[in-house]
Amino acid sequence: MPELKTNHAKPAVVVDRASKTFGGTRGRASTPVLRDVSLDVLEGEFVAIIGPSGCGKSTLLSVIAGYTSIDSGDVKVAGQKVEAPGPDRVMVFQRPTLFPWMTAGDNVAFGLTLRKNRSNFADSKAISEKTTELLEMVGLQAFRGHLPFELSGGMQQRVEIARALAVRPQVLLMDEPFGALDALTRRSMQQELAAIHAKTGCTTLFVTHDVYEAIVLADRIVVMSSRPGRIREILPVTLSRELRRDSVQAVELARHMSELLHAEEDGAAV
Repeated sequence: MPELKTNHAKPAVVVDRASKTFGGTRGRASTPVLRDVSLDVLEGEFVAIIGPSGCGKSTLLSVIAGYTSIDSGDVKVAGQKVEAPGPDRVMVFQRPTLFPWMTAGDNVAFGLTLRKNRSNFADSKAISEKTTELLEMVGLQAFRGHLPFELSGGMQQRVEIARALAVRPQVLLMDEPFGALDALTRRSMQQELAAIHAKTGCTTLFVTHDVYEAIVLADRIVVMSSRPGRIREILPVTLSRELRRDSVQAVELARHMSELLHAEEDGAAV
């Protein structure tokens, strides 16, 4: 299993020799997607996952979220075996899944309102205050009363992130959340997310195809092999924030990652 970073943080997520195969029933050929994947993610860590298309990146997130079961191995969050989805894990997808009939503020407050109704989690004033705090954090308090169709794609994704953080998940799972955005908006959202993570310290796993996006955001980058997905290499990102995009060191790290990915793609094509 990959070694943990040498600090005092505890593992928030432990994936131990997880394997998953789809199909194999009703005459269909089986498709192995993950094979013996082992990974520890520390509390508060931001880990990016990158790999060739179809290598199981999204499946790995789905397994951790509890949406997909594994055939063998073990997955734990905060020491508890993952057997189903739970409020301790929240997924953010490539395209926002906001409720179109709800305002930005009501979308952010949705999970808190469910908790209030189910367990007297908090009163309405506390929910409103928390919603304000989160909208301010993502720079959208002025758009609290807007419906999703009145917001740009980047603004919708910021609402999506605020809604995910509202329930204070132990783990935030992000499946190419900026993949549908234009280049300028995507770069802005990367900066926003880095600032949000610095403020909240929420343990985050982030799937991307963009090597520079991984470098800009992550503490460590997991490079996966072609299907069936295995962890080929784990790269620590030790560069300071100001050196992560255009420095010689960032370019060299990006080159190394690209070589790993191209080798995997060439191997898969043979």
